[in-house]
Amino acid sequence: MDQIFADMFPTTQIPYPVIVARFCGAIFFGGLIGFEREAQDKAAGLRTHILISLASAVFAIISIESVHMPGLSDEQVQIDPLRVVEAVTAGVAFLAAGTIVLSKGEVRGLTTGAGMWLAGAIGLALGFGHWLIAAFALTAGLTVLYAVGRLQSLYKSRRPLPEPRIVEGKDQNSKPSPEKARGLKKPKP
Repeated sequence: MDQIFADMFPTTQIPYPVIVARFCGAIFFGGLIGFEREAQDKAAGLRTHILISLASAVFAIISIESVHMPGLSDEQVQIDPLRVVEAVTAGVAFLAAGTIVLSKGEVRGLTTGAGMWLAGAIGLALGFGHWLIAAFALTAGLTVLYAVGRLQSLYKSRRPLPEPRIVEGKDQNSKPSPEKARGLKKPKP
């Protein structure tokens, strides 16, 4: 029974209370970014950003601990923790790409994808124990999402609408009737 407990709770380079604190920080910081996305009614919201940030923190902690694991720390085994950063970056980029869509000629979801990428970076920073870097990244990210988002909305609301172009007596900005759009002819009265 002692061997099972020893296997479940091995000695770690980072004390368990610190690991838990880093995970809680990743949950909280990722959640703040996700909350903003959720408030904007985006596809990737609170839970998605929390999970990305937490998963990134887990990868970072595991990479630190793997360097110090018995059997992996001798000279014959070479472990590069920076590969974890590359793997998380690629994985989060894959998830973020899934939120980007082309709809009616417009690209949507770029900001949400970037927010997911930032949540991953913040999770890595917390996993590696860089609380100040994570806090600054969170502050900068929320500033961009809230403040710059408000400025964009203000700019768009004050921008004059384009004037309709009339070519040969037809308004080019008007939409065709549903029948015309489907190629059907209107019945004659």
